[in-house]
Amino acid sequence: MIQVYVYGVNYAMMLTMSTLKKRRYHHGGLRPALIAAARALVEESGVGAVSLRATARHVGVSAPATYRHFASKDALLAAVAAEGFRDLGAAVTAAARGQGDVLSAMAMAYVRFALERRGVFRLMFGPELAKRANYPELKSAADEAFQYLQGGVRGSGRAARDSRLAAVAAWALVHGLAQLFLDGLLPEAQAAAITKAITTAPRPAAAAPQPKPRRAAK
Repeated sequence: MIQVYVYGVNYAMMLTMSTLKKRRYHHGGLRPALIAAARALVEESGVGAVSLRATARHVGVSAPATYRHFASKDALLAAVAAEGFRDLGAAVTAAARGQGDVLSAMAMAYVRFALERRGVFRLMFGPELAKRANYPELKSAADEAFQYLQGGVRGSGRAARDSRLAAVAAWALVHGLAQLFLDGLLPEAQAAAITKAITTAPRPAAAAPQPKPRRAAK
């Protein structure tokens, strides 16, 4: 309780925690706080629970304050997804350091990220943000994460001629595995063992091209 004097009259004034928080964010730090709050909402209740008003309430600021940083709910979600891609890129890169089988280590880190950050992972690849070109920060973060994977493919020696195509194939494999675990179609308790077994399995040797039969001379 704070004592306020107006024309010599003493008024008792209560400041709520919400009011105190509003003052705290007026001078900076609001954007990352909004992203963190939206991320928490996504993880707790899904993408549908996120709105600028709900995020502002979670942080403790007025709803109009959010528009200084995000023009819409989708812009806020794009920032959350961009952060997710940066975290994913950091996770797979860290996992690959010092590993003999770089690609397998990255695949296991990818699946682990999906299981630990379910809500954000679904948002990153969900239909809400399918048009990434509309969000430059998101597109840049997603492209950079893919480049880490492409570098892992090159380092593994599994890329033949086209490292990008090989990276797409590896991504399709590991992303499909992650989705199967998330959807309960494969046992999550065995995620690490299954991912390792699949990504370290020897690839079948490519069949030698068969010579074309010659046409019989007339």
